[in-house]
Amino acid sequence: MPAGGERKAYPLRVDPALWEAIERCAAAELRSVNAQVEMLLREALKDRGVKLKAPEPRKRGRPPRERKD
Repeated sequence: MPAGGERKAYPLRVDPALWEAIERCAAAELRSVNAQVEMLLREALKDRGVKLKAPEPRKRGRPPRERKD
């Protein structure tokens, strides 16, 4: 993964029917299409025996307030 926890952006061209199927699966599993594609890629690599590190959990919510003393 790029430095600083950044995610790699990559333009992807897919067949419209495939895209619609991914959108339906993502909606059914309450994921974004991007998260669904990433999950499908991880599953495919796992099925091929490729080992990956577990993804780092993404930080959510507001950042903590800075205290002024």
